[in-house]
Amino acid sequence: MTTVSFTQPSRLDVGPVTQANVIRSEWIKFRTVRSTVIVSALTALFMVGLGLLVSSVTNARWSHLDPVEQLPYNLVRRSLVGVNLAQLTVGVLGVLVITGEYTTGMIRATLGAVPKRLPVLWGKAAVFAPVTFALTLAASFAAFLGGQALLGAHGVPLSTPGALRAVFGVALYLTVLSVLALALGFLIRNTAGAITALFAILIVVPAVAAALPDTWQRNIVPYLPSSAGQAVYMTHQVPNSLHPWNGFALFCGYTAVAVAGAAFALRRRDA
Repeated sequence: MTTVSFTQPSRLDVGPVTQANVIRSEWIKFRTVRSTVIVSALTALFMVGLGLLVSSVTNARWSHLDPVEQLPYNLVRRSLVGVNLAQLTVGVLGVLVITGEYTTGMIRATLGAVPKRLPVLWGKAAVFAPVTFALTLAASFAAFLGGQALLGAHGVPLSTPGALRAVFGVALYLTVLSVLALALGFLIRNTAGAITALFAILIVVPAVAAALPDTWQRNIVPYLPSSAGQAVYMTHQVPNSLHPWNGFALFCGYTAVAVAGAAFALRRRDA
């Protein structure tokens, strides 16, 4: 008679649910999803590519430029113009980081593994924000240095007043924006809805405010989330605008409120 023996399956060694382990799992998810790699590459491409293109065109048309456009602060701004498109790609990626899980249903597995829920929010922010800062800071430096090189004799150094703050400010603005987009994703839990809300904040609301009477604009536009956040990389302060760091602090405040709302919704609602 043949004896069939059964071996006891080895016990799966499952580690504790700690914030560090949640961050590690979120990092694995982030870097293994193809869309995150593609959108991150597009962000860097927009920042560097547009900066080089605009700087090259500026140098070619130098003799036709208005004297104000030839001022150093405008030359800094031209090499960093790619931030205008990068804010859209960063925002879309921030939304997709969470709404993608709601769309596929993976969020149930995620919250099943992390029943306290809030570590998921902190874990995603702890992964996405540093990655955004590192990527956009490198792209910002590349756009500035490459753009000023293409301006030839008209280029300005990094020591130009406000230039270094502008380069770092672009990365700071996009990093906080990434957290705001992430919070909107948790709040709305729908890709189209969250992206629409983000674009309304960045584009629609400022456009509507710009159509208001001048006296209203002076009291509203500087305090909008986009205007306040963008002040940190502006090299020339226009009348009635916020101080760069005051504006950035206000933008961080808006984002903190959105994150608090996302945390509350995550704890209260079903997956």
